[in-house]
Amino acid sequence: MKEKQTVTNQELAESLFIVNRHAKTALEPKHLYDLKKYTIQKLLRESRAKKIGLHYSEHPKKSQQHSTLLIQVGNYYFHVPADKKDFQQVKHLGKVDQNFRNPKPKLSLSRAKKTLYHYLNWKAPQSTYNNYYSQPSMLGRMNVSPWNNRGKRTR
Repeated sequence: MKEKQTVTNQELAESLFIVNRHAKTALEPKHLYDLKKYTIQKLLRESRAKKIGLHYSEHPKKSQQHSTLLIQVGNYYFHVPADKKDFQQVKHLGKVDQNFRNPKPKLSLSRAKKTLYHYLNWKAPQSTYNNYYSQPSMLGRMNVSPWNNRGKRTR
């Protein structure tokens, strides 16, 4: 029987960073944010991630200030929505430090998602984008075209 490979905290942190960065600009980010959410939940359950504290959100909901939970995975930090119990268990740190930035990993989105799918034991979804663009083209299959007959005389 093949032994299951374990993914390091650093690999998971870098993959989370890439997925999170792409989710912020994606047209449909729900899947990417779900991937981040479930990965962080599992890391917290396994004590591979740590709750650091609460920060005021940079993007208030409906003009109402709210707080997000700061999570540390390896040497990376991520914000996730805070639960009610987090307000009782974790210290509030105030405003986010705008000078702090996570290190920038050199990793593709597809590789990052593959790492997180493996860690979560998820099967990668089939992309409709790839399926659409991998369909064979009808170009070149047309037998009759006015362009093919250019310069030819018809009687």
